[in-house]
Amino acid sequence: MNRSGMVRMLARGALRRCPRCNGKGAFFTGWFEKAPHCQTCGLRWRRGDVGFELGAAAMAAVINLGPLLLVLGVAIVVSWPSIPVVPLLIFFIPSALVLPLLTYPLSYTVWQALDLAMRPVQPDDFDVEFIVRDVLPTDLDN
Repeated sequence: MNRSGMVRMLARGALRRCPRCNGKGAFFTGWFEKAPHCQTCGLRWRRGDVGFELGAAAMAAVINLGPLLLVLGVAIVVSWPSIPVVPLLIFFIPSALVLPLLTYPLSYTVWQALDLAMRPVQPDDFDVEFIVRDVLPTDLDN
């Protein structure tokens, strides 16, 4: 896969769209409820891999902990040697609780994009009976 294809899939995932077909809403029927497949192209979000949720959890850790640790590091460097612990706790505890809720669907769709880059789509990765558009899955790869 070339760089532009990977960037395109990651951008689609970042917008909560299917990384493969750009279907809006893709795998989510609500903020926390996932459909077993993309609502447009029929791609299963699990694709036969029992560890998919672990990859999505790792992606959630990167998406959430990365910015929090970066901001914490900057706050410590800027305020050194007198670190304001209580204000930092007041900011970071709620942030650490709310941010994962806000990025939950994003972690799945971005992980789906990375998974698609590492493991190309196979014909048995689709729920053919649920494909909404009259387009064969192979037609969407371009």
